[in-house]
Amino acid sequence: MVDMTVLSSTATPTISGTQHVVLLGVGLVHVQALAQLATKPLAGTVVTLVAPHPRQLNAGMVPGFMAGHYALDDCAIPLEPLVQRSGIRWVQHSAVGLDVQQQTLQLDDGSTLHFDWLSINTDPIQDRDQLEKAIPGVREHALFARPIEAFAALWPRVVEMGSSRALRVAVIGGGSTGIELALAVRHRLPNAAVTLVSSSTVPGANYPTNMRQRLHNVLKMRRVTVIQDLAVGLTANAVQLGCGADLACDVPILATGGAQPPAWLAASGLALDDHGFIAVDRYLRSTSHSRVFAMDNVGTCSRHPLVQNLAAAMAGSPLQPHQPPIKSLNILSCGDRYAVASWGHFSAQGWWVWRLKDWMDRRFMARSTQQQG
Repeated sequence: MVDMTVLSSTATPTISGTQHVVLLGVGLVHVQALAQLATKPLAGTVVTLVAPHPRQLNAGMVPGFMAGHYALDDCAIPLEPLVQRSGIRWVQHSAVGLDVQQQTLQLDDGSTLHFDWLSINTDPIQDRDQLEKAIPGVREHALFARPIEAFAALWPRVVEMGSSRALRVAVIGGGSTGIELALAVRHRLPNAAVTLVSSSTVPGANYPTNMRQRLHNVLKMRRVTVIQDLAVGLTANAVQLGCGADLACDVPILATGGAQPPAWLAASGLALDDHGFIAVDRYLRSTSHSRVFAMDNVGTCSRHPLVQNLAAAMAGSPLQPHQPPIKSLNILSCGDRYAVASWGHFSAQGWWVWRLKDWMDRRFMARSTQQQG
C-alpha cells in the first residue's frame, strides 16, 4: 500500500494495474475497516477515504458529553493516526453528488473523484429542506441534532447561555435521541425548563411496553415536561404546536426526522428502498450496482465482513452475508449517571446500567485508539 497522504480533492490515484476503492464516510463500519486494512491491506488496490472532519465522534457518548460526564475528546476517534496506520489516502471533503454510471463522486469543492469500488458508511443526517417544509422556521431557529459534529460544537454555547439565565429548552422528537438529549439538558442545566415534544402518546414508541413505562417514569422524576403534539413551526421565541398553542422556547433542539438519506442519493442512479436509502442485498451490496456497498451503523459491535467482501468481490469469490443480531442491547442514558436498558422484552434501569454503558463505550474507544497504534 502507498503511504498515507491527505489529498486535495482533485487528486485521483492513477497507478497502473490497481483498483481504486473509495470509502465514503467514517461510520463505525469504516472505522473497523480501517483497522483491518492496517493489518491486512487489500491486494492490488489504492484505498481512498472521503471524510470532512479530522475525527469521528461516537454518537452514543454525546449525551454524556452534554451532561458533563465526558470531554468531547473522550468521544472522538482521531482519524489521522488511523489513516496513517492503514496506509490509505485521505480526501478531507464531503460528497455532494454521485454518478454511479460514470463511477464518480462529486465533492464539495467542485471536483470529482473516480472509483472502481465504492463503500458508503456515512453518518445519519437531517434533511433541512424536508424538515423546513414540515416545520417552517427550523432552518433559522433550531439547533439540529445532526450532523453530530456541528451539534457538539454548538452545545457549549447553550451551556454558556444557561449559566447566566434560566433557559426554556424544547427538544422536538420523542424517539431515543430526543429522550437522551432532553435528559442530558436537564442534568447540565438544572434551572432550565425542559420540554420534550413528542408525537407519540408515550416517548420511545418503538420500545417494548415495559421500557416505555420506565422512560415515562424517568422523564417525570427528572422534571422533563412531555407534550404529546406535533411541532408545526418555529419562531424566535416559541415552538408552534399542532393544537394551535405556542410553547415559549429559547433553545429548540430538533431531534426528529430520524436517520435520513443524503439528498444527492436521489439522482445517483442507484436503486433505492421505500425510505430513499440504498437498496442492498444480504451482503450489503447495492441491488442495482454490484461495485457499490452501503451500510448503516447498526450491529457493529462484532467484526464486520466489509473488507473481506470487498476482497472477495474483486476476486470474483463468494461473499459473506451480513448477519445482524436477532436481539440488540439498547441503553439510554438519563442525564445523571443512571440509565435504562432493553434486551428484547427484558428491561432494567439503575446506576449499574449506566456503568455498563460507560464501560462498553470506553472499551470501544480504547480499542479504536489502540488500533491506531
